[in-house]
Amino acid sequence: MATSWPVDLRQRADLVAPGLLGCRLTVAGPAGAVELRLTEVEAYRGADDPASHAWRGPTARNAAMFGPPGRLYVYISYGLHRALNLVCEQDGAAAAVLIRAGEVVAGQELAARRRPGVAPAAWARGPGCVGRTLAVDVGDCGEELGSERVWLRGPAGPVGAVSAGPRIGIRRAVERPWRFWLAGDPTVSAGRRVQPWADVAANPVSINGPG
Repeated sequence: MATSWPVDLRQRADLVAPGLLGCRLTVAGPAGAVELRLTEVEAYRGADDPASHAWRGPTARNAAMFGPPGRLYVYISYGLHRALNLVCEQDGAAAAVLIRAGEVVAGQELAARRRPGVAPAAWARGPGCVGRTLAVDVGDCGEELGSERVWLRGPAGPVGAVSAGPRIGIRRAVERPWRFWLAGDPTVSAGRRVQPWADVAANPVSINGPG
């Protein structure tokens, strides 16, 4: 399925993540389909990333992360929210990119029903909101991109400026600038300790650790 990906998901997660910005992720179901233009993502790796679910090895919960790239990993956060991730790197590497935010560009009526009373810019602002807007659940773990359920396409036009900074809501490896977002986009979480993406991209090995 690699030929159907707009980004090579076999790369390191922290290199895949910024390439996903501007891509369009669609999840379909009995009620219809909702498509997001991805505006904020976070990279998580495996055994060398203490903030990752896969850091201590495989479990029933994180098994999908250890599968081949190009599949979904969905987990329950705080016992309530469904967080959507795209598995990347090589089979068994247990790396993934968390979808933190996006703009609904198709299926707005369905998104509005799923997020009643919420402004459109906030429909998919934050991982839990992404999960609700796309109606994903843990049963979607292992679903392959390109299936009838979910697919990923490249950007429809210029992506714009990308910023990078520390991941949010974690206690370990907080110094890694592995959160990426479209600068100035209204759907993105409030930024903290912003680092220009050009500085990160110039030397990813020295910043992110050994590959």
